[in-house]
Amino acid sequence: MERKYYKGIGALAMLLALNFQHIQAQEQPGRRARAEQEFLRMEYANAAQSYEQLVLDKKKPKTEDLERLAESYYYIKRYDLAENWFSRVVALQDASQEAHLKYAEVLKQQGKYPEAKEQYAKYISKYGASPEVERAIVGADSAAYWMQHPTKHQINNEQAINTALAEFGLTPTANGALYATEPNSLLQDKSGMTGQSYLRVYSAERRIDGSLHYPNIMTESFNNSPFHVGPVAVNLANDMLFLTRTYAGKDAQKYKAHSQRWKKQNLELKIYRKNGESWTEEDFPYNNVKAYSLGHATLNKDENILYFASDMPGGQGGVDIWYCELQQDGSWAAPKNAGSQINTSGDEMFPSVEGDDFYFSSTGHIGMGGLDIFKATGAKSTFTVPVNMGYPVNSASDDFAFVTSMDDAMHTMGYLSSNRTGGVGSDDIYSFSLTKPRLNIELLTVVKDKKTGEILDRAVVMLYEENKVIARGSTDNKGEINFDIGKGLSYRVYGEREGYMADSASFNAVYPRQDTTIYLTLNLQPVNKVGEKFVLENIYYDFDQSKIRPDAALILDKLVATMRNNPTLKIELSSHTDSRGAKKYNEKLSQRRAQAAVDYIVAKGIERDRLVAKGYGESRLVNKCADGVDCTPDEHQANRRTEVEVLAY
Repeated sequence: MERKYYKGIGALAMLLALNFQHIQAQEQPGRRARAEQEFLRMEYANAAQSYEQLVLDKKKPKTEDLERLAESYYYIKRYDLAENWFSRVVALQDASQEAHLKYAEVLKQQGKYPEAKEQYAKYISKYGASPEVERAIVGADSAAYWMQHPTKHQINNEQAINTALAEFGLTPTANGALYATEPNSLLQDKSGMTGQSYLRVYSAERRIDGSLHYPNIMTESFNNSPFHVGPVAVNLANDMLFLTRTYAGKDAQKYKAHSQRWKKQNLELKIYRKNGESWTEEDFPYNNVKAYSLGHATLNKDENILYFASDMPGGQGGVDIWYCELQQDGSWAAPKNAGSQINTSGDEMFPSVEGDDFYFSSTGHIGMGGLDIFKATGAKSTFTVPVNMGYPVNSASDDFAFVTSMDDAMHTMGYLSSNRTGGVGSDDIYSFSLTKPRLNIELLTVVKDKKTGEILDRAVVMLYEENKVIARGSTDNKGEINFDIGKGLSYRVYGEREGYMADSASFNAVYPRQDTTIYLTLNLQPVNKVGEKFVLENIYYDFDQSKIRPDAALILDKLVATMRNNPTLKIELSSHTDSRGAKKYNEKLSQRRAQAAVDYIVAKGIERDRLVAKGYGESRLVNKCADGVDCTPDEHQANRRTEVEVLAY
């Protein structure tokens, strides 16, 4: 499933399963020409590497190259790197209008709502307001509230079936589940846009607790196609499939873009009926692959209404949800639009029905970022006002394909798909459960200045569970913020504020027998004063080596965030050794280590002229452990450190 050429937003599943093919291209020599061709062909992973080679360490790289590097990371959903480069782009006088908007969107996609709101406001002051931007600002405010007041849904990544590639669109069946995935195969043809294999339908075992196991590719005939296959919906008898797939014939839309010719293989809906051990294929009568896409079908409980997503003419704009009614002769009546209560000028897709409840995903209603999941009550084209499902059902990323597998007075269970951070791959399948009542456990976090002990209001605090942000908010005028947490779960709290180095703390699972409050303090190191010095804790190197280890990279990433959030900050990053070994050698080793740390930060998008690498060797010991002094290993370790000194702010 791939992005529309003219939008390029969101998850792999964002806009159905389109396939774009380049009809005509002109080969050009040179690194920039190669990077440009990769970008125009939407080979964004390759384009990012090519543009990175063009801009790194150049004093004045071209703004267009920087923008395309940032956009390439944006399109492959490396939002952290996209943020680093966009923050650099928007500081340039000739940055494009689109770059300013995408920078705000990148911030929102990472759940940095106050920062995103600030950038949207700057965009409006520079270019004027639009309904989309104003809606995004309202969404940022709403998302900040939802993340500080999450619902009681428990979200679980189904790691037994998720891979580093894409899995999404799960449909429960009588004996398990069906879903779409990118097979990890060197033998299958690859999509030119994603560089991965074309989608296929897989099956999985579904256990009584809702967990999914034993994924297998379906060998039936409906899975044979040159392009994408899936997702799929089934009827209650499990003998009829409604399959979305990319049209593989010659009758495709043709158009021009960037002075080159392209063709777009639209989506079509196929109906398969079980016939003994095989499946008989039928064409859905309202496919029109020359004009529009149609897919993402679902049936209501009585199986007399078929809902689907399409960008056919006559809708509210973008992709809309439509429906057909089953006639007495077994045919489907002409499509009707589900109406303006559901559909917007944005995109609505992935409908599902549970009794009178109607679920769908949308970019047009007020949401947290990307596709959000909404719930309404009604049928056909008469619905109540859709309600955002809130956090953690929704996230800053794309959340879609919401289905329930059980719903009663005490429990609700089901599945959704998302490309939220902390997943296994790009799009992942998550199970969810909601149980009532529940014990209340509150985490109260206080944020302070590490040097003065002063409380810090307006500090952004994020609550992590298994490397996933599950709640986010800002401290009040007492420097405090409250989160509801779960019994038997481990968490990490991360806090940051302008003018300070971030801090984090982890704590183990608790098992209280009554309502409980846990207290935690974060101490942020100030960086807003010239001459300020502090040690970067837990920066370690392998013996006699200067390569940045993964554990050191995590600490340096905090410094990257600090540099990005404080654009006037300039620092000296110094490395120090203990007294053991020759002085000259220690000096050279520490210089290599300091330079390696600086190079790492520069590769993350921070300008090199804001950083100075300095190796002091053993010349600045912090204790008595000079040559010839007997010291403990811990005393020597205190001298082996990486320090930061503020040069300008």
